[in-house]
Amino acid sequence: MMSEKGWLYIVMVCSLSLMSIEAYEVGLTFLESAVAKGAVCMDGSPPAYHLDRGFGAGVDNWLVFFEGGGWCNNATNCLTRINTRLGSSKHMLKTETFSGMFHNKAKYNPDFYNWNRLKVRYCDGASFTGDVEAVDPKTNLHYRGARIFNFVIEDLLAKGMKNAKNAILAGCSAGGLTSILQCDNFRSLLPATTKVKCLSDAGFFINAKTIIGQSHIEGFYADVVRTHGSEKVLSPACKAKMAPGLCFFPQNMVQYIKTPIFLINAAYDSWQVKNILAPGVSDKKGTWKECKLDITKCSAAQLNILQGYRQEFLRALTGFGNSPSRGMFINSCYSHCQTGIQETWLRNDSPLLKNTTIAKAVGDWYYERGTFQQIDCPYPCDKTCHNRVFD
Repeated sequence: MMSEKGWLYIVMVCSLSLMSIEAYEVGLTFLESAVAKGAVCMDGSPPAYHLDRGFGAGVDNWLVFFEGGGWCNNATNCLTRINTRLGSSKHMLKTETFSGMFHNKAKYNPDFYNWNRLKVRYCDGASFTGDVEAVDPKTNLHYRGARIFNFVIEDLLAKGMKNAKNAILAGCSAGGLTSILQCDNFRSLLPATTKVKCLSDAGFFINAKTIIGQSHIEGFYADVVRTHGSEKVLSPACKAKMAPGLCFFPQNMVQYIKTPIFLINAAYDSWQVKNILAPGVSDKKGTWKECKLDITKCSAAQLNILQGYRQEFLRALTGFGNSPSRGMFINSCYSHCQTGIQETWLRNDSPLLKNTTIAKAVGDWYYERGTFQQIDCPYPCDKTCHNRVFD
C-alpha cells in the first residue's frame, strides 16, 4: 500500500496541475512613450499593462480591464504609495496571473477566451480620473490618472483596437469604479462601428455612514476628487446637481451613463464592510475585527447591521434602472471582485443566481442572448457563495 506521504505528494501534484490549467502568467509591457505626455504614475514612472493577444475569431475583440487598489486622498496618503506598485511601475511584478474572465481556453472562459485581454496596472490613486498639471517639487507627486487612461486607449487603438468589432471596458474594485466613471468616455474614443459595453466588478461603492453614524467615505471621496483634480472627468449632468465629490459615487451618476453597462457586486461587499461601514476610525475598540475577517464570526447584532447595509446598497441601485442594455449580478456573498478568479467566474462550484454563473450572465448580456438583472436573497441563504475569510 502507498504511504501517507505518497498520497500527500500525489494530491499536491494534482492541485498544482489544476492551478496551472486554471491560470497562467502574462508579462508586463511598460508604456515608456507615455512619459513625454505626462501620462505617468504618481512617482513619474511610466504606466504599464499586461496584454494577452486575441486569436482566431476574437482577434478584433478587446477586453480592457483596469486594476483596483483603493485611493489616496491627500499628499501624505499618496506618498505612502510611491514605494509600492500602487504608485510606481518600478515596483510592479513583471508577470500577472490570468484566470477567469482573462483565460485563453474556451472551457474556462467560453465567450471571451480568444479576445485581446489586458489588465492595466493601477498606479495613480484615483481610479484613473486625476489630471493636475502642476507637480509639487517637495513631493514629486503626479496626479495623472485620466491621462494614463487616455494614453492607454490611444496606444491600444494604434495596436489594432481601431479595428475592434467588440470592446468591453471593465475593472475590479477601484478599477470597477473606473469602468463606471469612464464608460461613456471609452465609448467616445472607439470607432462608432465598434460594439462597446462596460462592466464593473465590485466597483459600486455606496455613500453610507459608518457604524457610529459618521460620513467617513463621503469626506474621503471629496478629498480624492479635490487632490487629484478629478472633477473634469466626472459627469457634467451629475455635477449640475451636486458637489463633485458626490459624483464619484456610482449611485449619483450611473443614471447618466448612455453606454450599456453590467454590474457585478456582492451586497455584503467585504471591502465596503471593512472600510465604509466599519473602518478602524469608527471601531477603535476592535469589536468588529473578527466579524470583518470572517462573516460567520459576526454576532446577531452585527448581522442585523449588515442586513441594514444590504438594504442601503439595494436602495443605491435604484437609479440603475431596468433597461435591457443594463445587466446586474448582485449576490449575497461576503467577497470583493469575482471576475478574475476561476472559482467565482466559471467552475463547477461557482456562485449562482437563477442557476446561472457570472460568466454566463455576462456573456448572455454582452452578446444579447438574454437579459440578466438578478438580486440575491439575504445572507446566509445562498449556499453557492464563496465567502472570503481574511487573515
